[in-house]
Amino acid sequence: MTTLIYEKEYLVFGCGNTLFGNDGFGPEVVAYLAANYSFPDSVLVLDAGTGIKDFVFDLLLVEKKPKLVIVIDAVTMEGRKQGEVFEIDLGAVPREKLSDFSLHQAPSSNLLAQLQERGIEVKVIAMQTQSIPNEVCPGLCPIAKKAIKIASEKIIGELKSRTRF
Repeated sequence: MTTLIYEKEYLVFGCGNTLFGNDGFGPEVVAYLAANYSFPDSVLVLDAGTGIKDFVFDLLLVEKKPKLVIVIDAVTMEGRKQGEVFEIDLGAVPREKLSDFSLHQAPSSNLLAQLQERGIEVKVIAMQTQSIPNEVCPGLCPIAKKAIKIASEKIIGELKSRTRF
């Protein structure tokens, strides 16, 4: 299934580790999307876990590039309300926050910017979380669970505006 990232025009990656509470938001959104929607052949929805860096790096190297990459993740940022779902502009992420932007390795954010520089539209749909646990604690909090549907609707809206959904 992961080889399909080289063939699809529209990619949706759910990022996070389901063993660490709300950090598993991205994969939970992907699971919800897979259970509730059928996607056109041009779309791939994939649980990237903590491996987004590898997928994005591969996309930089392949000849056929996607038109749109959507990344879903949990973040902790100032001025946001827990459970809030919002889009993050890669250029607006403060430099000191890149390492904990939760794209699971600091260079990932830079790799996403490189995709943009090569003409690929990149959107990051984030859910504000108060914290990510330091030890294994599977499952989302109730507020994050409610945010799954909100994030999914944003993603479906993006895809409907671009594909024959």
